[in-house]
Amino acid sequence: MTTNESQKAVGTEQYSLAKILGIWLLAAVPMGLLAWVVFPALKDRVAIQPQILFFALNVAGLMWQIILALTILYRETGTLRLGTIRERTWRQNPRDPKTGQPRRILWLWLIPIILLEFVLAMAVAPLVVDVSTSILPFFAEPSGLSLEALAETPEQFVGAWSLVVLQLLLLVGNYWLGEEFLFRSVLLPKMNGVFGKWDWLANAVLFATYHWHRPWVIADSLLTGSLFAFTTKRWRCAWFGLVPHAIEGVFLLFIILGIVLGLA
Repeated sequence: MTTNESQKAVGTEQYSLAKILGIWLLAAVPMGLLAWVVFPALKDRVAIQPQILFFALNVAGLMWQIILALTILYRETGTLRLGTIRERTWRQNPRDPKTGQPRRILWLWLIPIILLEFVLAMAVAPLVVDVSTSILPFFAEPSGLSLEALAETPEQFVGAWSLVVLQLLLLVGNYWLGEEFLFRSVLLPKMNGVFGKWDWLANAVLFATYHWHRPWVIADSLLTGSLFAFTTKRWRCAWFGLVPHAIEGVFLLFIILGIVLGLA
């Protein structure tokens, strides 16, 4: 690869505020339309449980985000080869914040990051969600949309392998190449030009408010999104956001597998 090609792949130019917000809108608007327009139009017309339909529509929106993220990268770099775009997307070994050099020992930071994410998810986030929904009751989750309802009557979902397929698609779309990839690998490396040292916080705010299709998780997403964005930016390593973020999806996959196999 020539020097010019390498610089193009890394993509040193920063995004304008208009471009950042434009990408945010391209991700957020379809998710909102699927949740607040398509779902109400379909829920009484199709023979699918509401929570499964809502889940499937969310997955469909995440598939669009894969297309969006990869299109943006291809237009910038002219390629989608991982070896070429690794530095541009921060899908790389963590960098020393002082020297900018990769250091494998920095991977050890994943341990406290995962533990902190666990504390936030299990102890802090529920309190924040309760407070936010008490202040803004219209942000509360409507009844019948949570996948937790699957565990209440697990027998009716035994053999429903379509749920496993949906969850596998969600793992790809929510973490690997969709939502997490778009916000922490495509947007965050390009936000410093507008937001300076607070680019990670701006990224977290965009990440949280993008969840207007599920407003009951906005407060939670601001907390966890701040953790993911800060650690990703500090060590120039998108894995520091992806790994703790994806744990919840893998955990849910095992729960769904247990239900489908009749083990729940």
